[in-house]
Amino acid sequence: MKRLLIVWHSHTGGSRQMAQAAAQAARGEEGIEVRLQHASETHPADVLAADGYLFVAPENLASMAGLMKDFFDRVYYPALERINGRPYAALVCAGSDGTGAVRQIERIATGLRLKPVAPPLIVLTHAQSPEAILAPKTIRAEDLGRCAEIGAGLAAGLAAGVF
Repeated sequence: MKRLLIVWHSHTGGSRQMAQAAAQAARGEEGIEVRLQHASETHPADVLAADGYLFVAPENLASMAGLMKDFFDRVYYPALERINGRPYAALVCAGSDGTGAVRQIERIATGLRLKPVAPPLIVLTHAQSPEAILAPKTIRAEDLGRCAEIGAGLAAGLAAGVF
């Protein structure tokens, strides 16, 4: 059985919804164990035990959210040279851009020698005022569908041995 690890963090619920949509779709693939874990509860042993990864994070101030960065800080060196070539994908929830967080995730994944298997998905909430930025988010059904497609595709590729 292959294991897909979905690591997420969310301040206002958007990234959590995205991660849950991806996990639900991935769980439909036979032969895949899906572990949906908050970034603060994910440790090097979890990363080493997985066969593939989906990283789901909000973008804050043009950067990956701090708790996702903390996750990568804690697992990077214990995983370095031990997970080379494993597949990954990334989902980012952002108010207006998202590319800063994507760049950070891609740079870290490159350092870990992970293999991207889907283009990063950025879901924009268009939150621009302080009130809108801090408000709980509801991700649109079509965006959750795109998250689900990435989760299902990653799980299917792992199950089939494509990556």
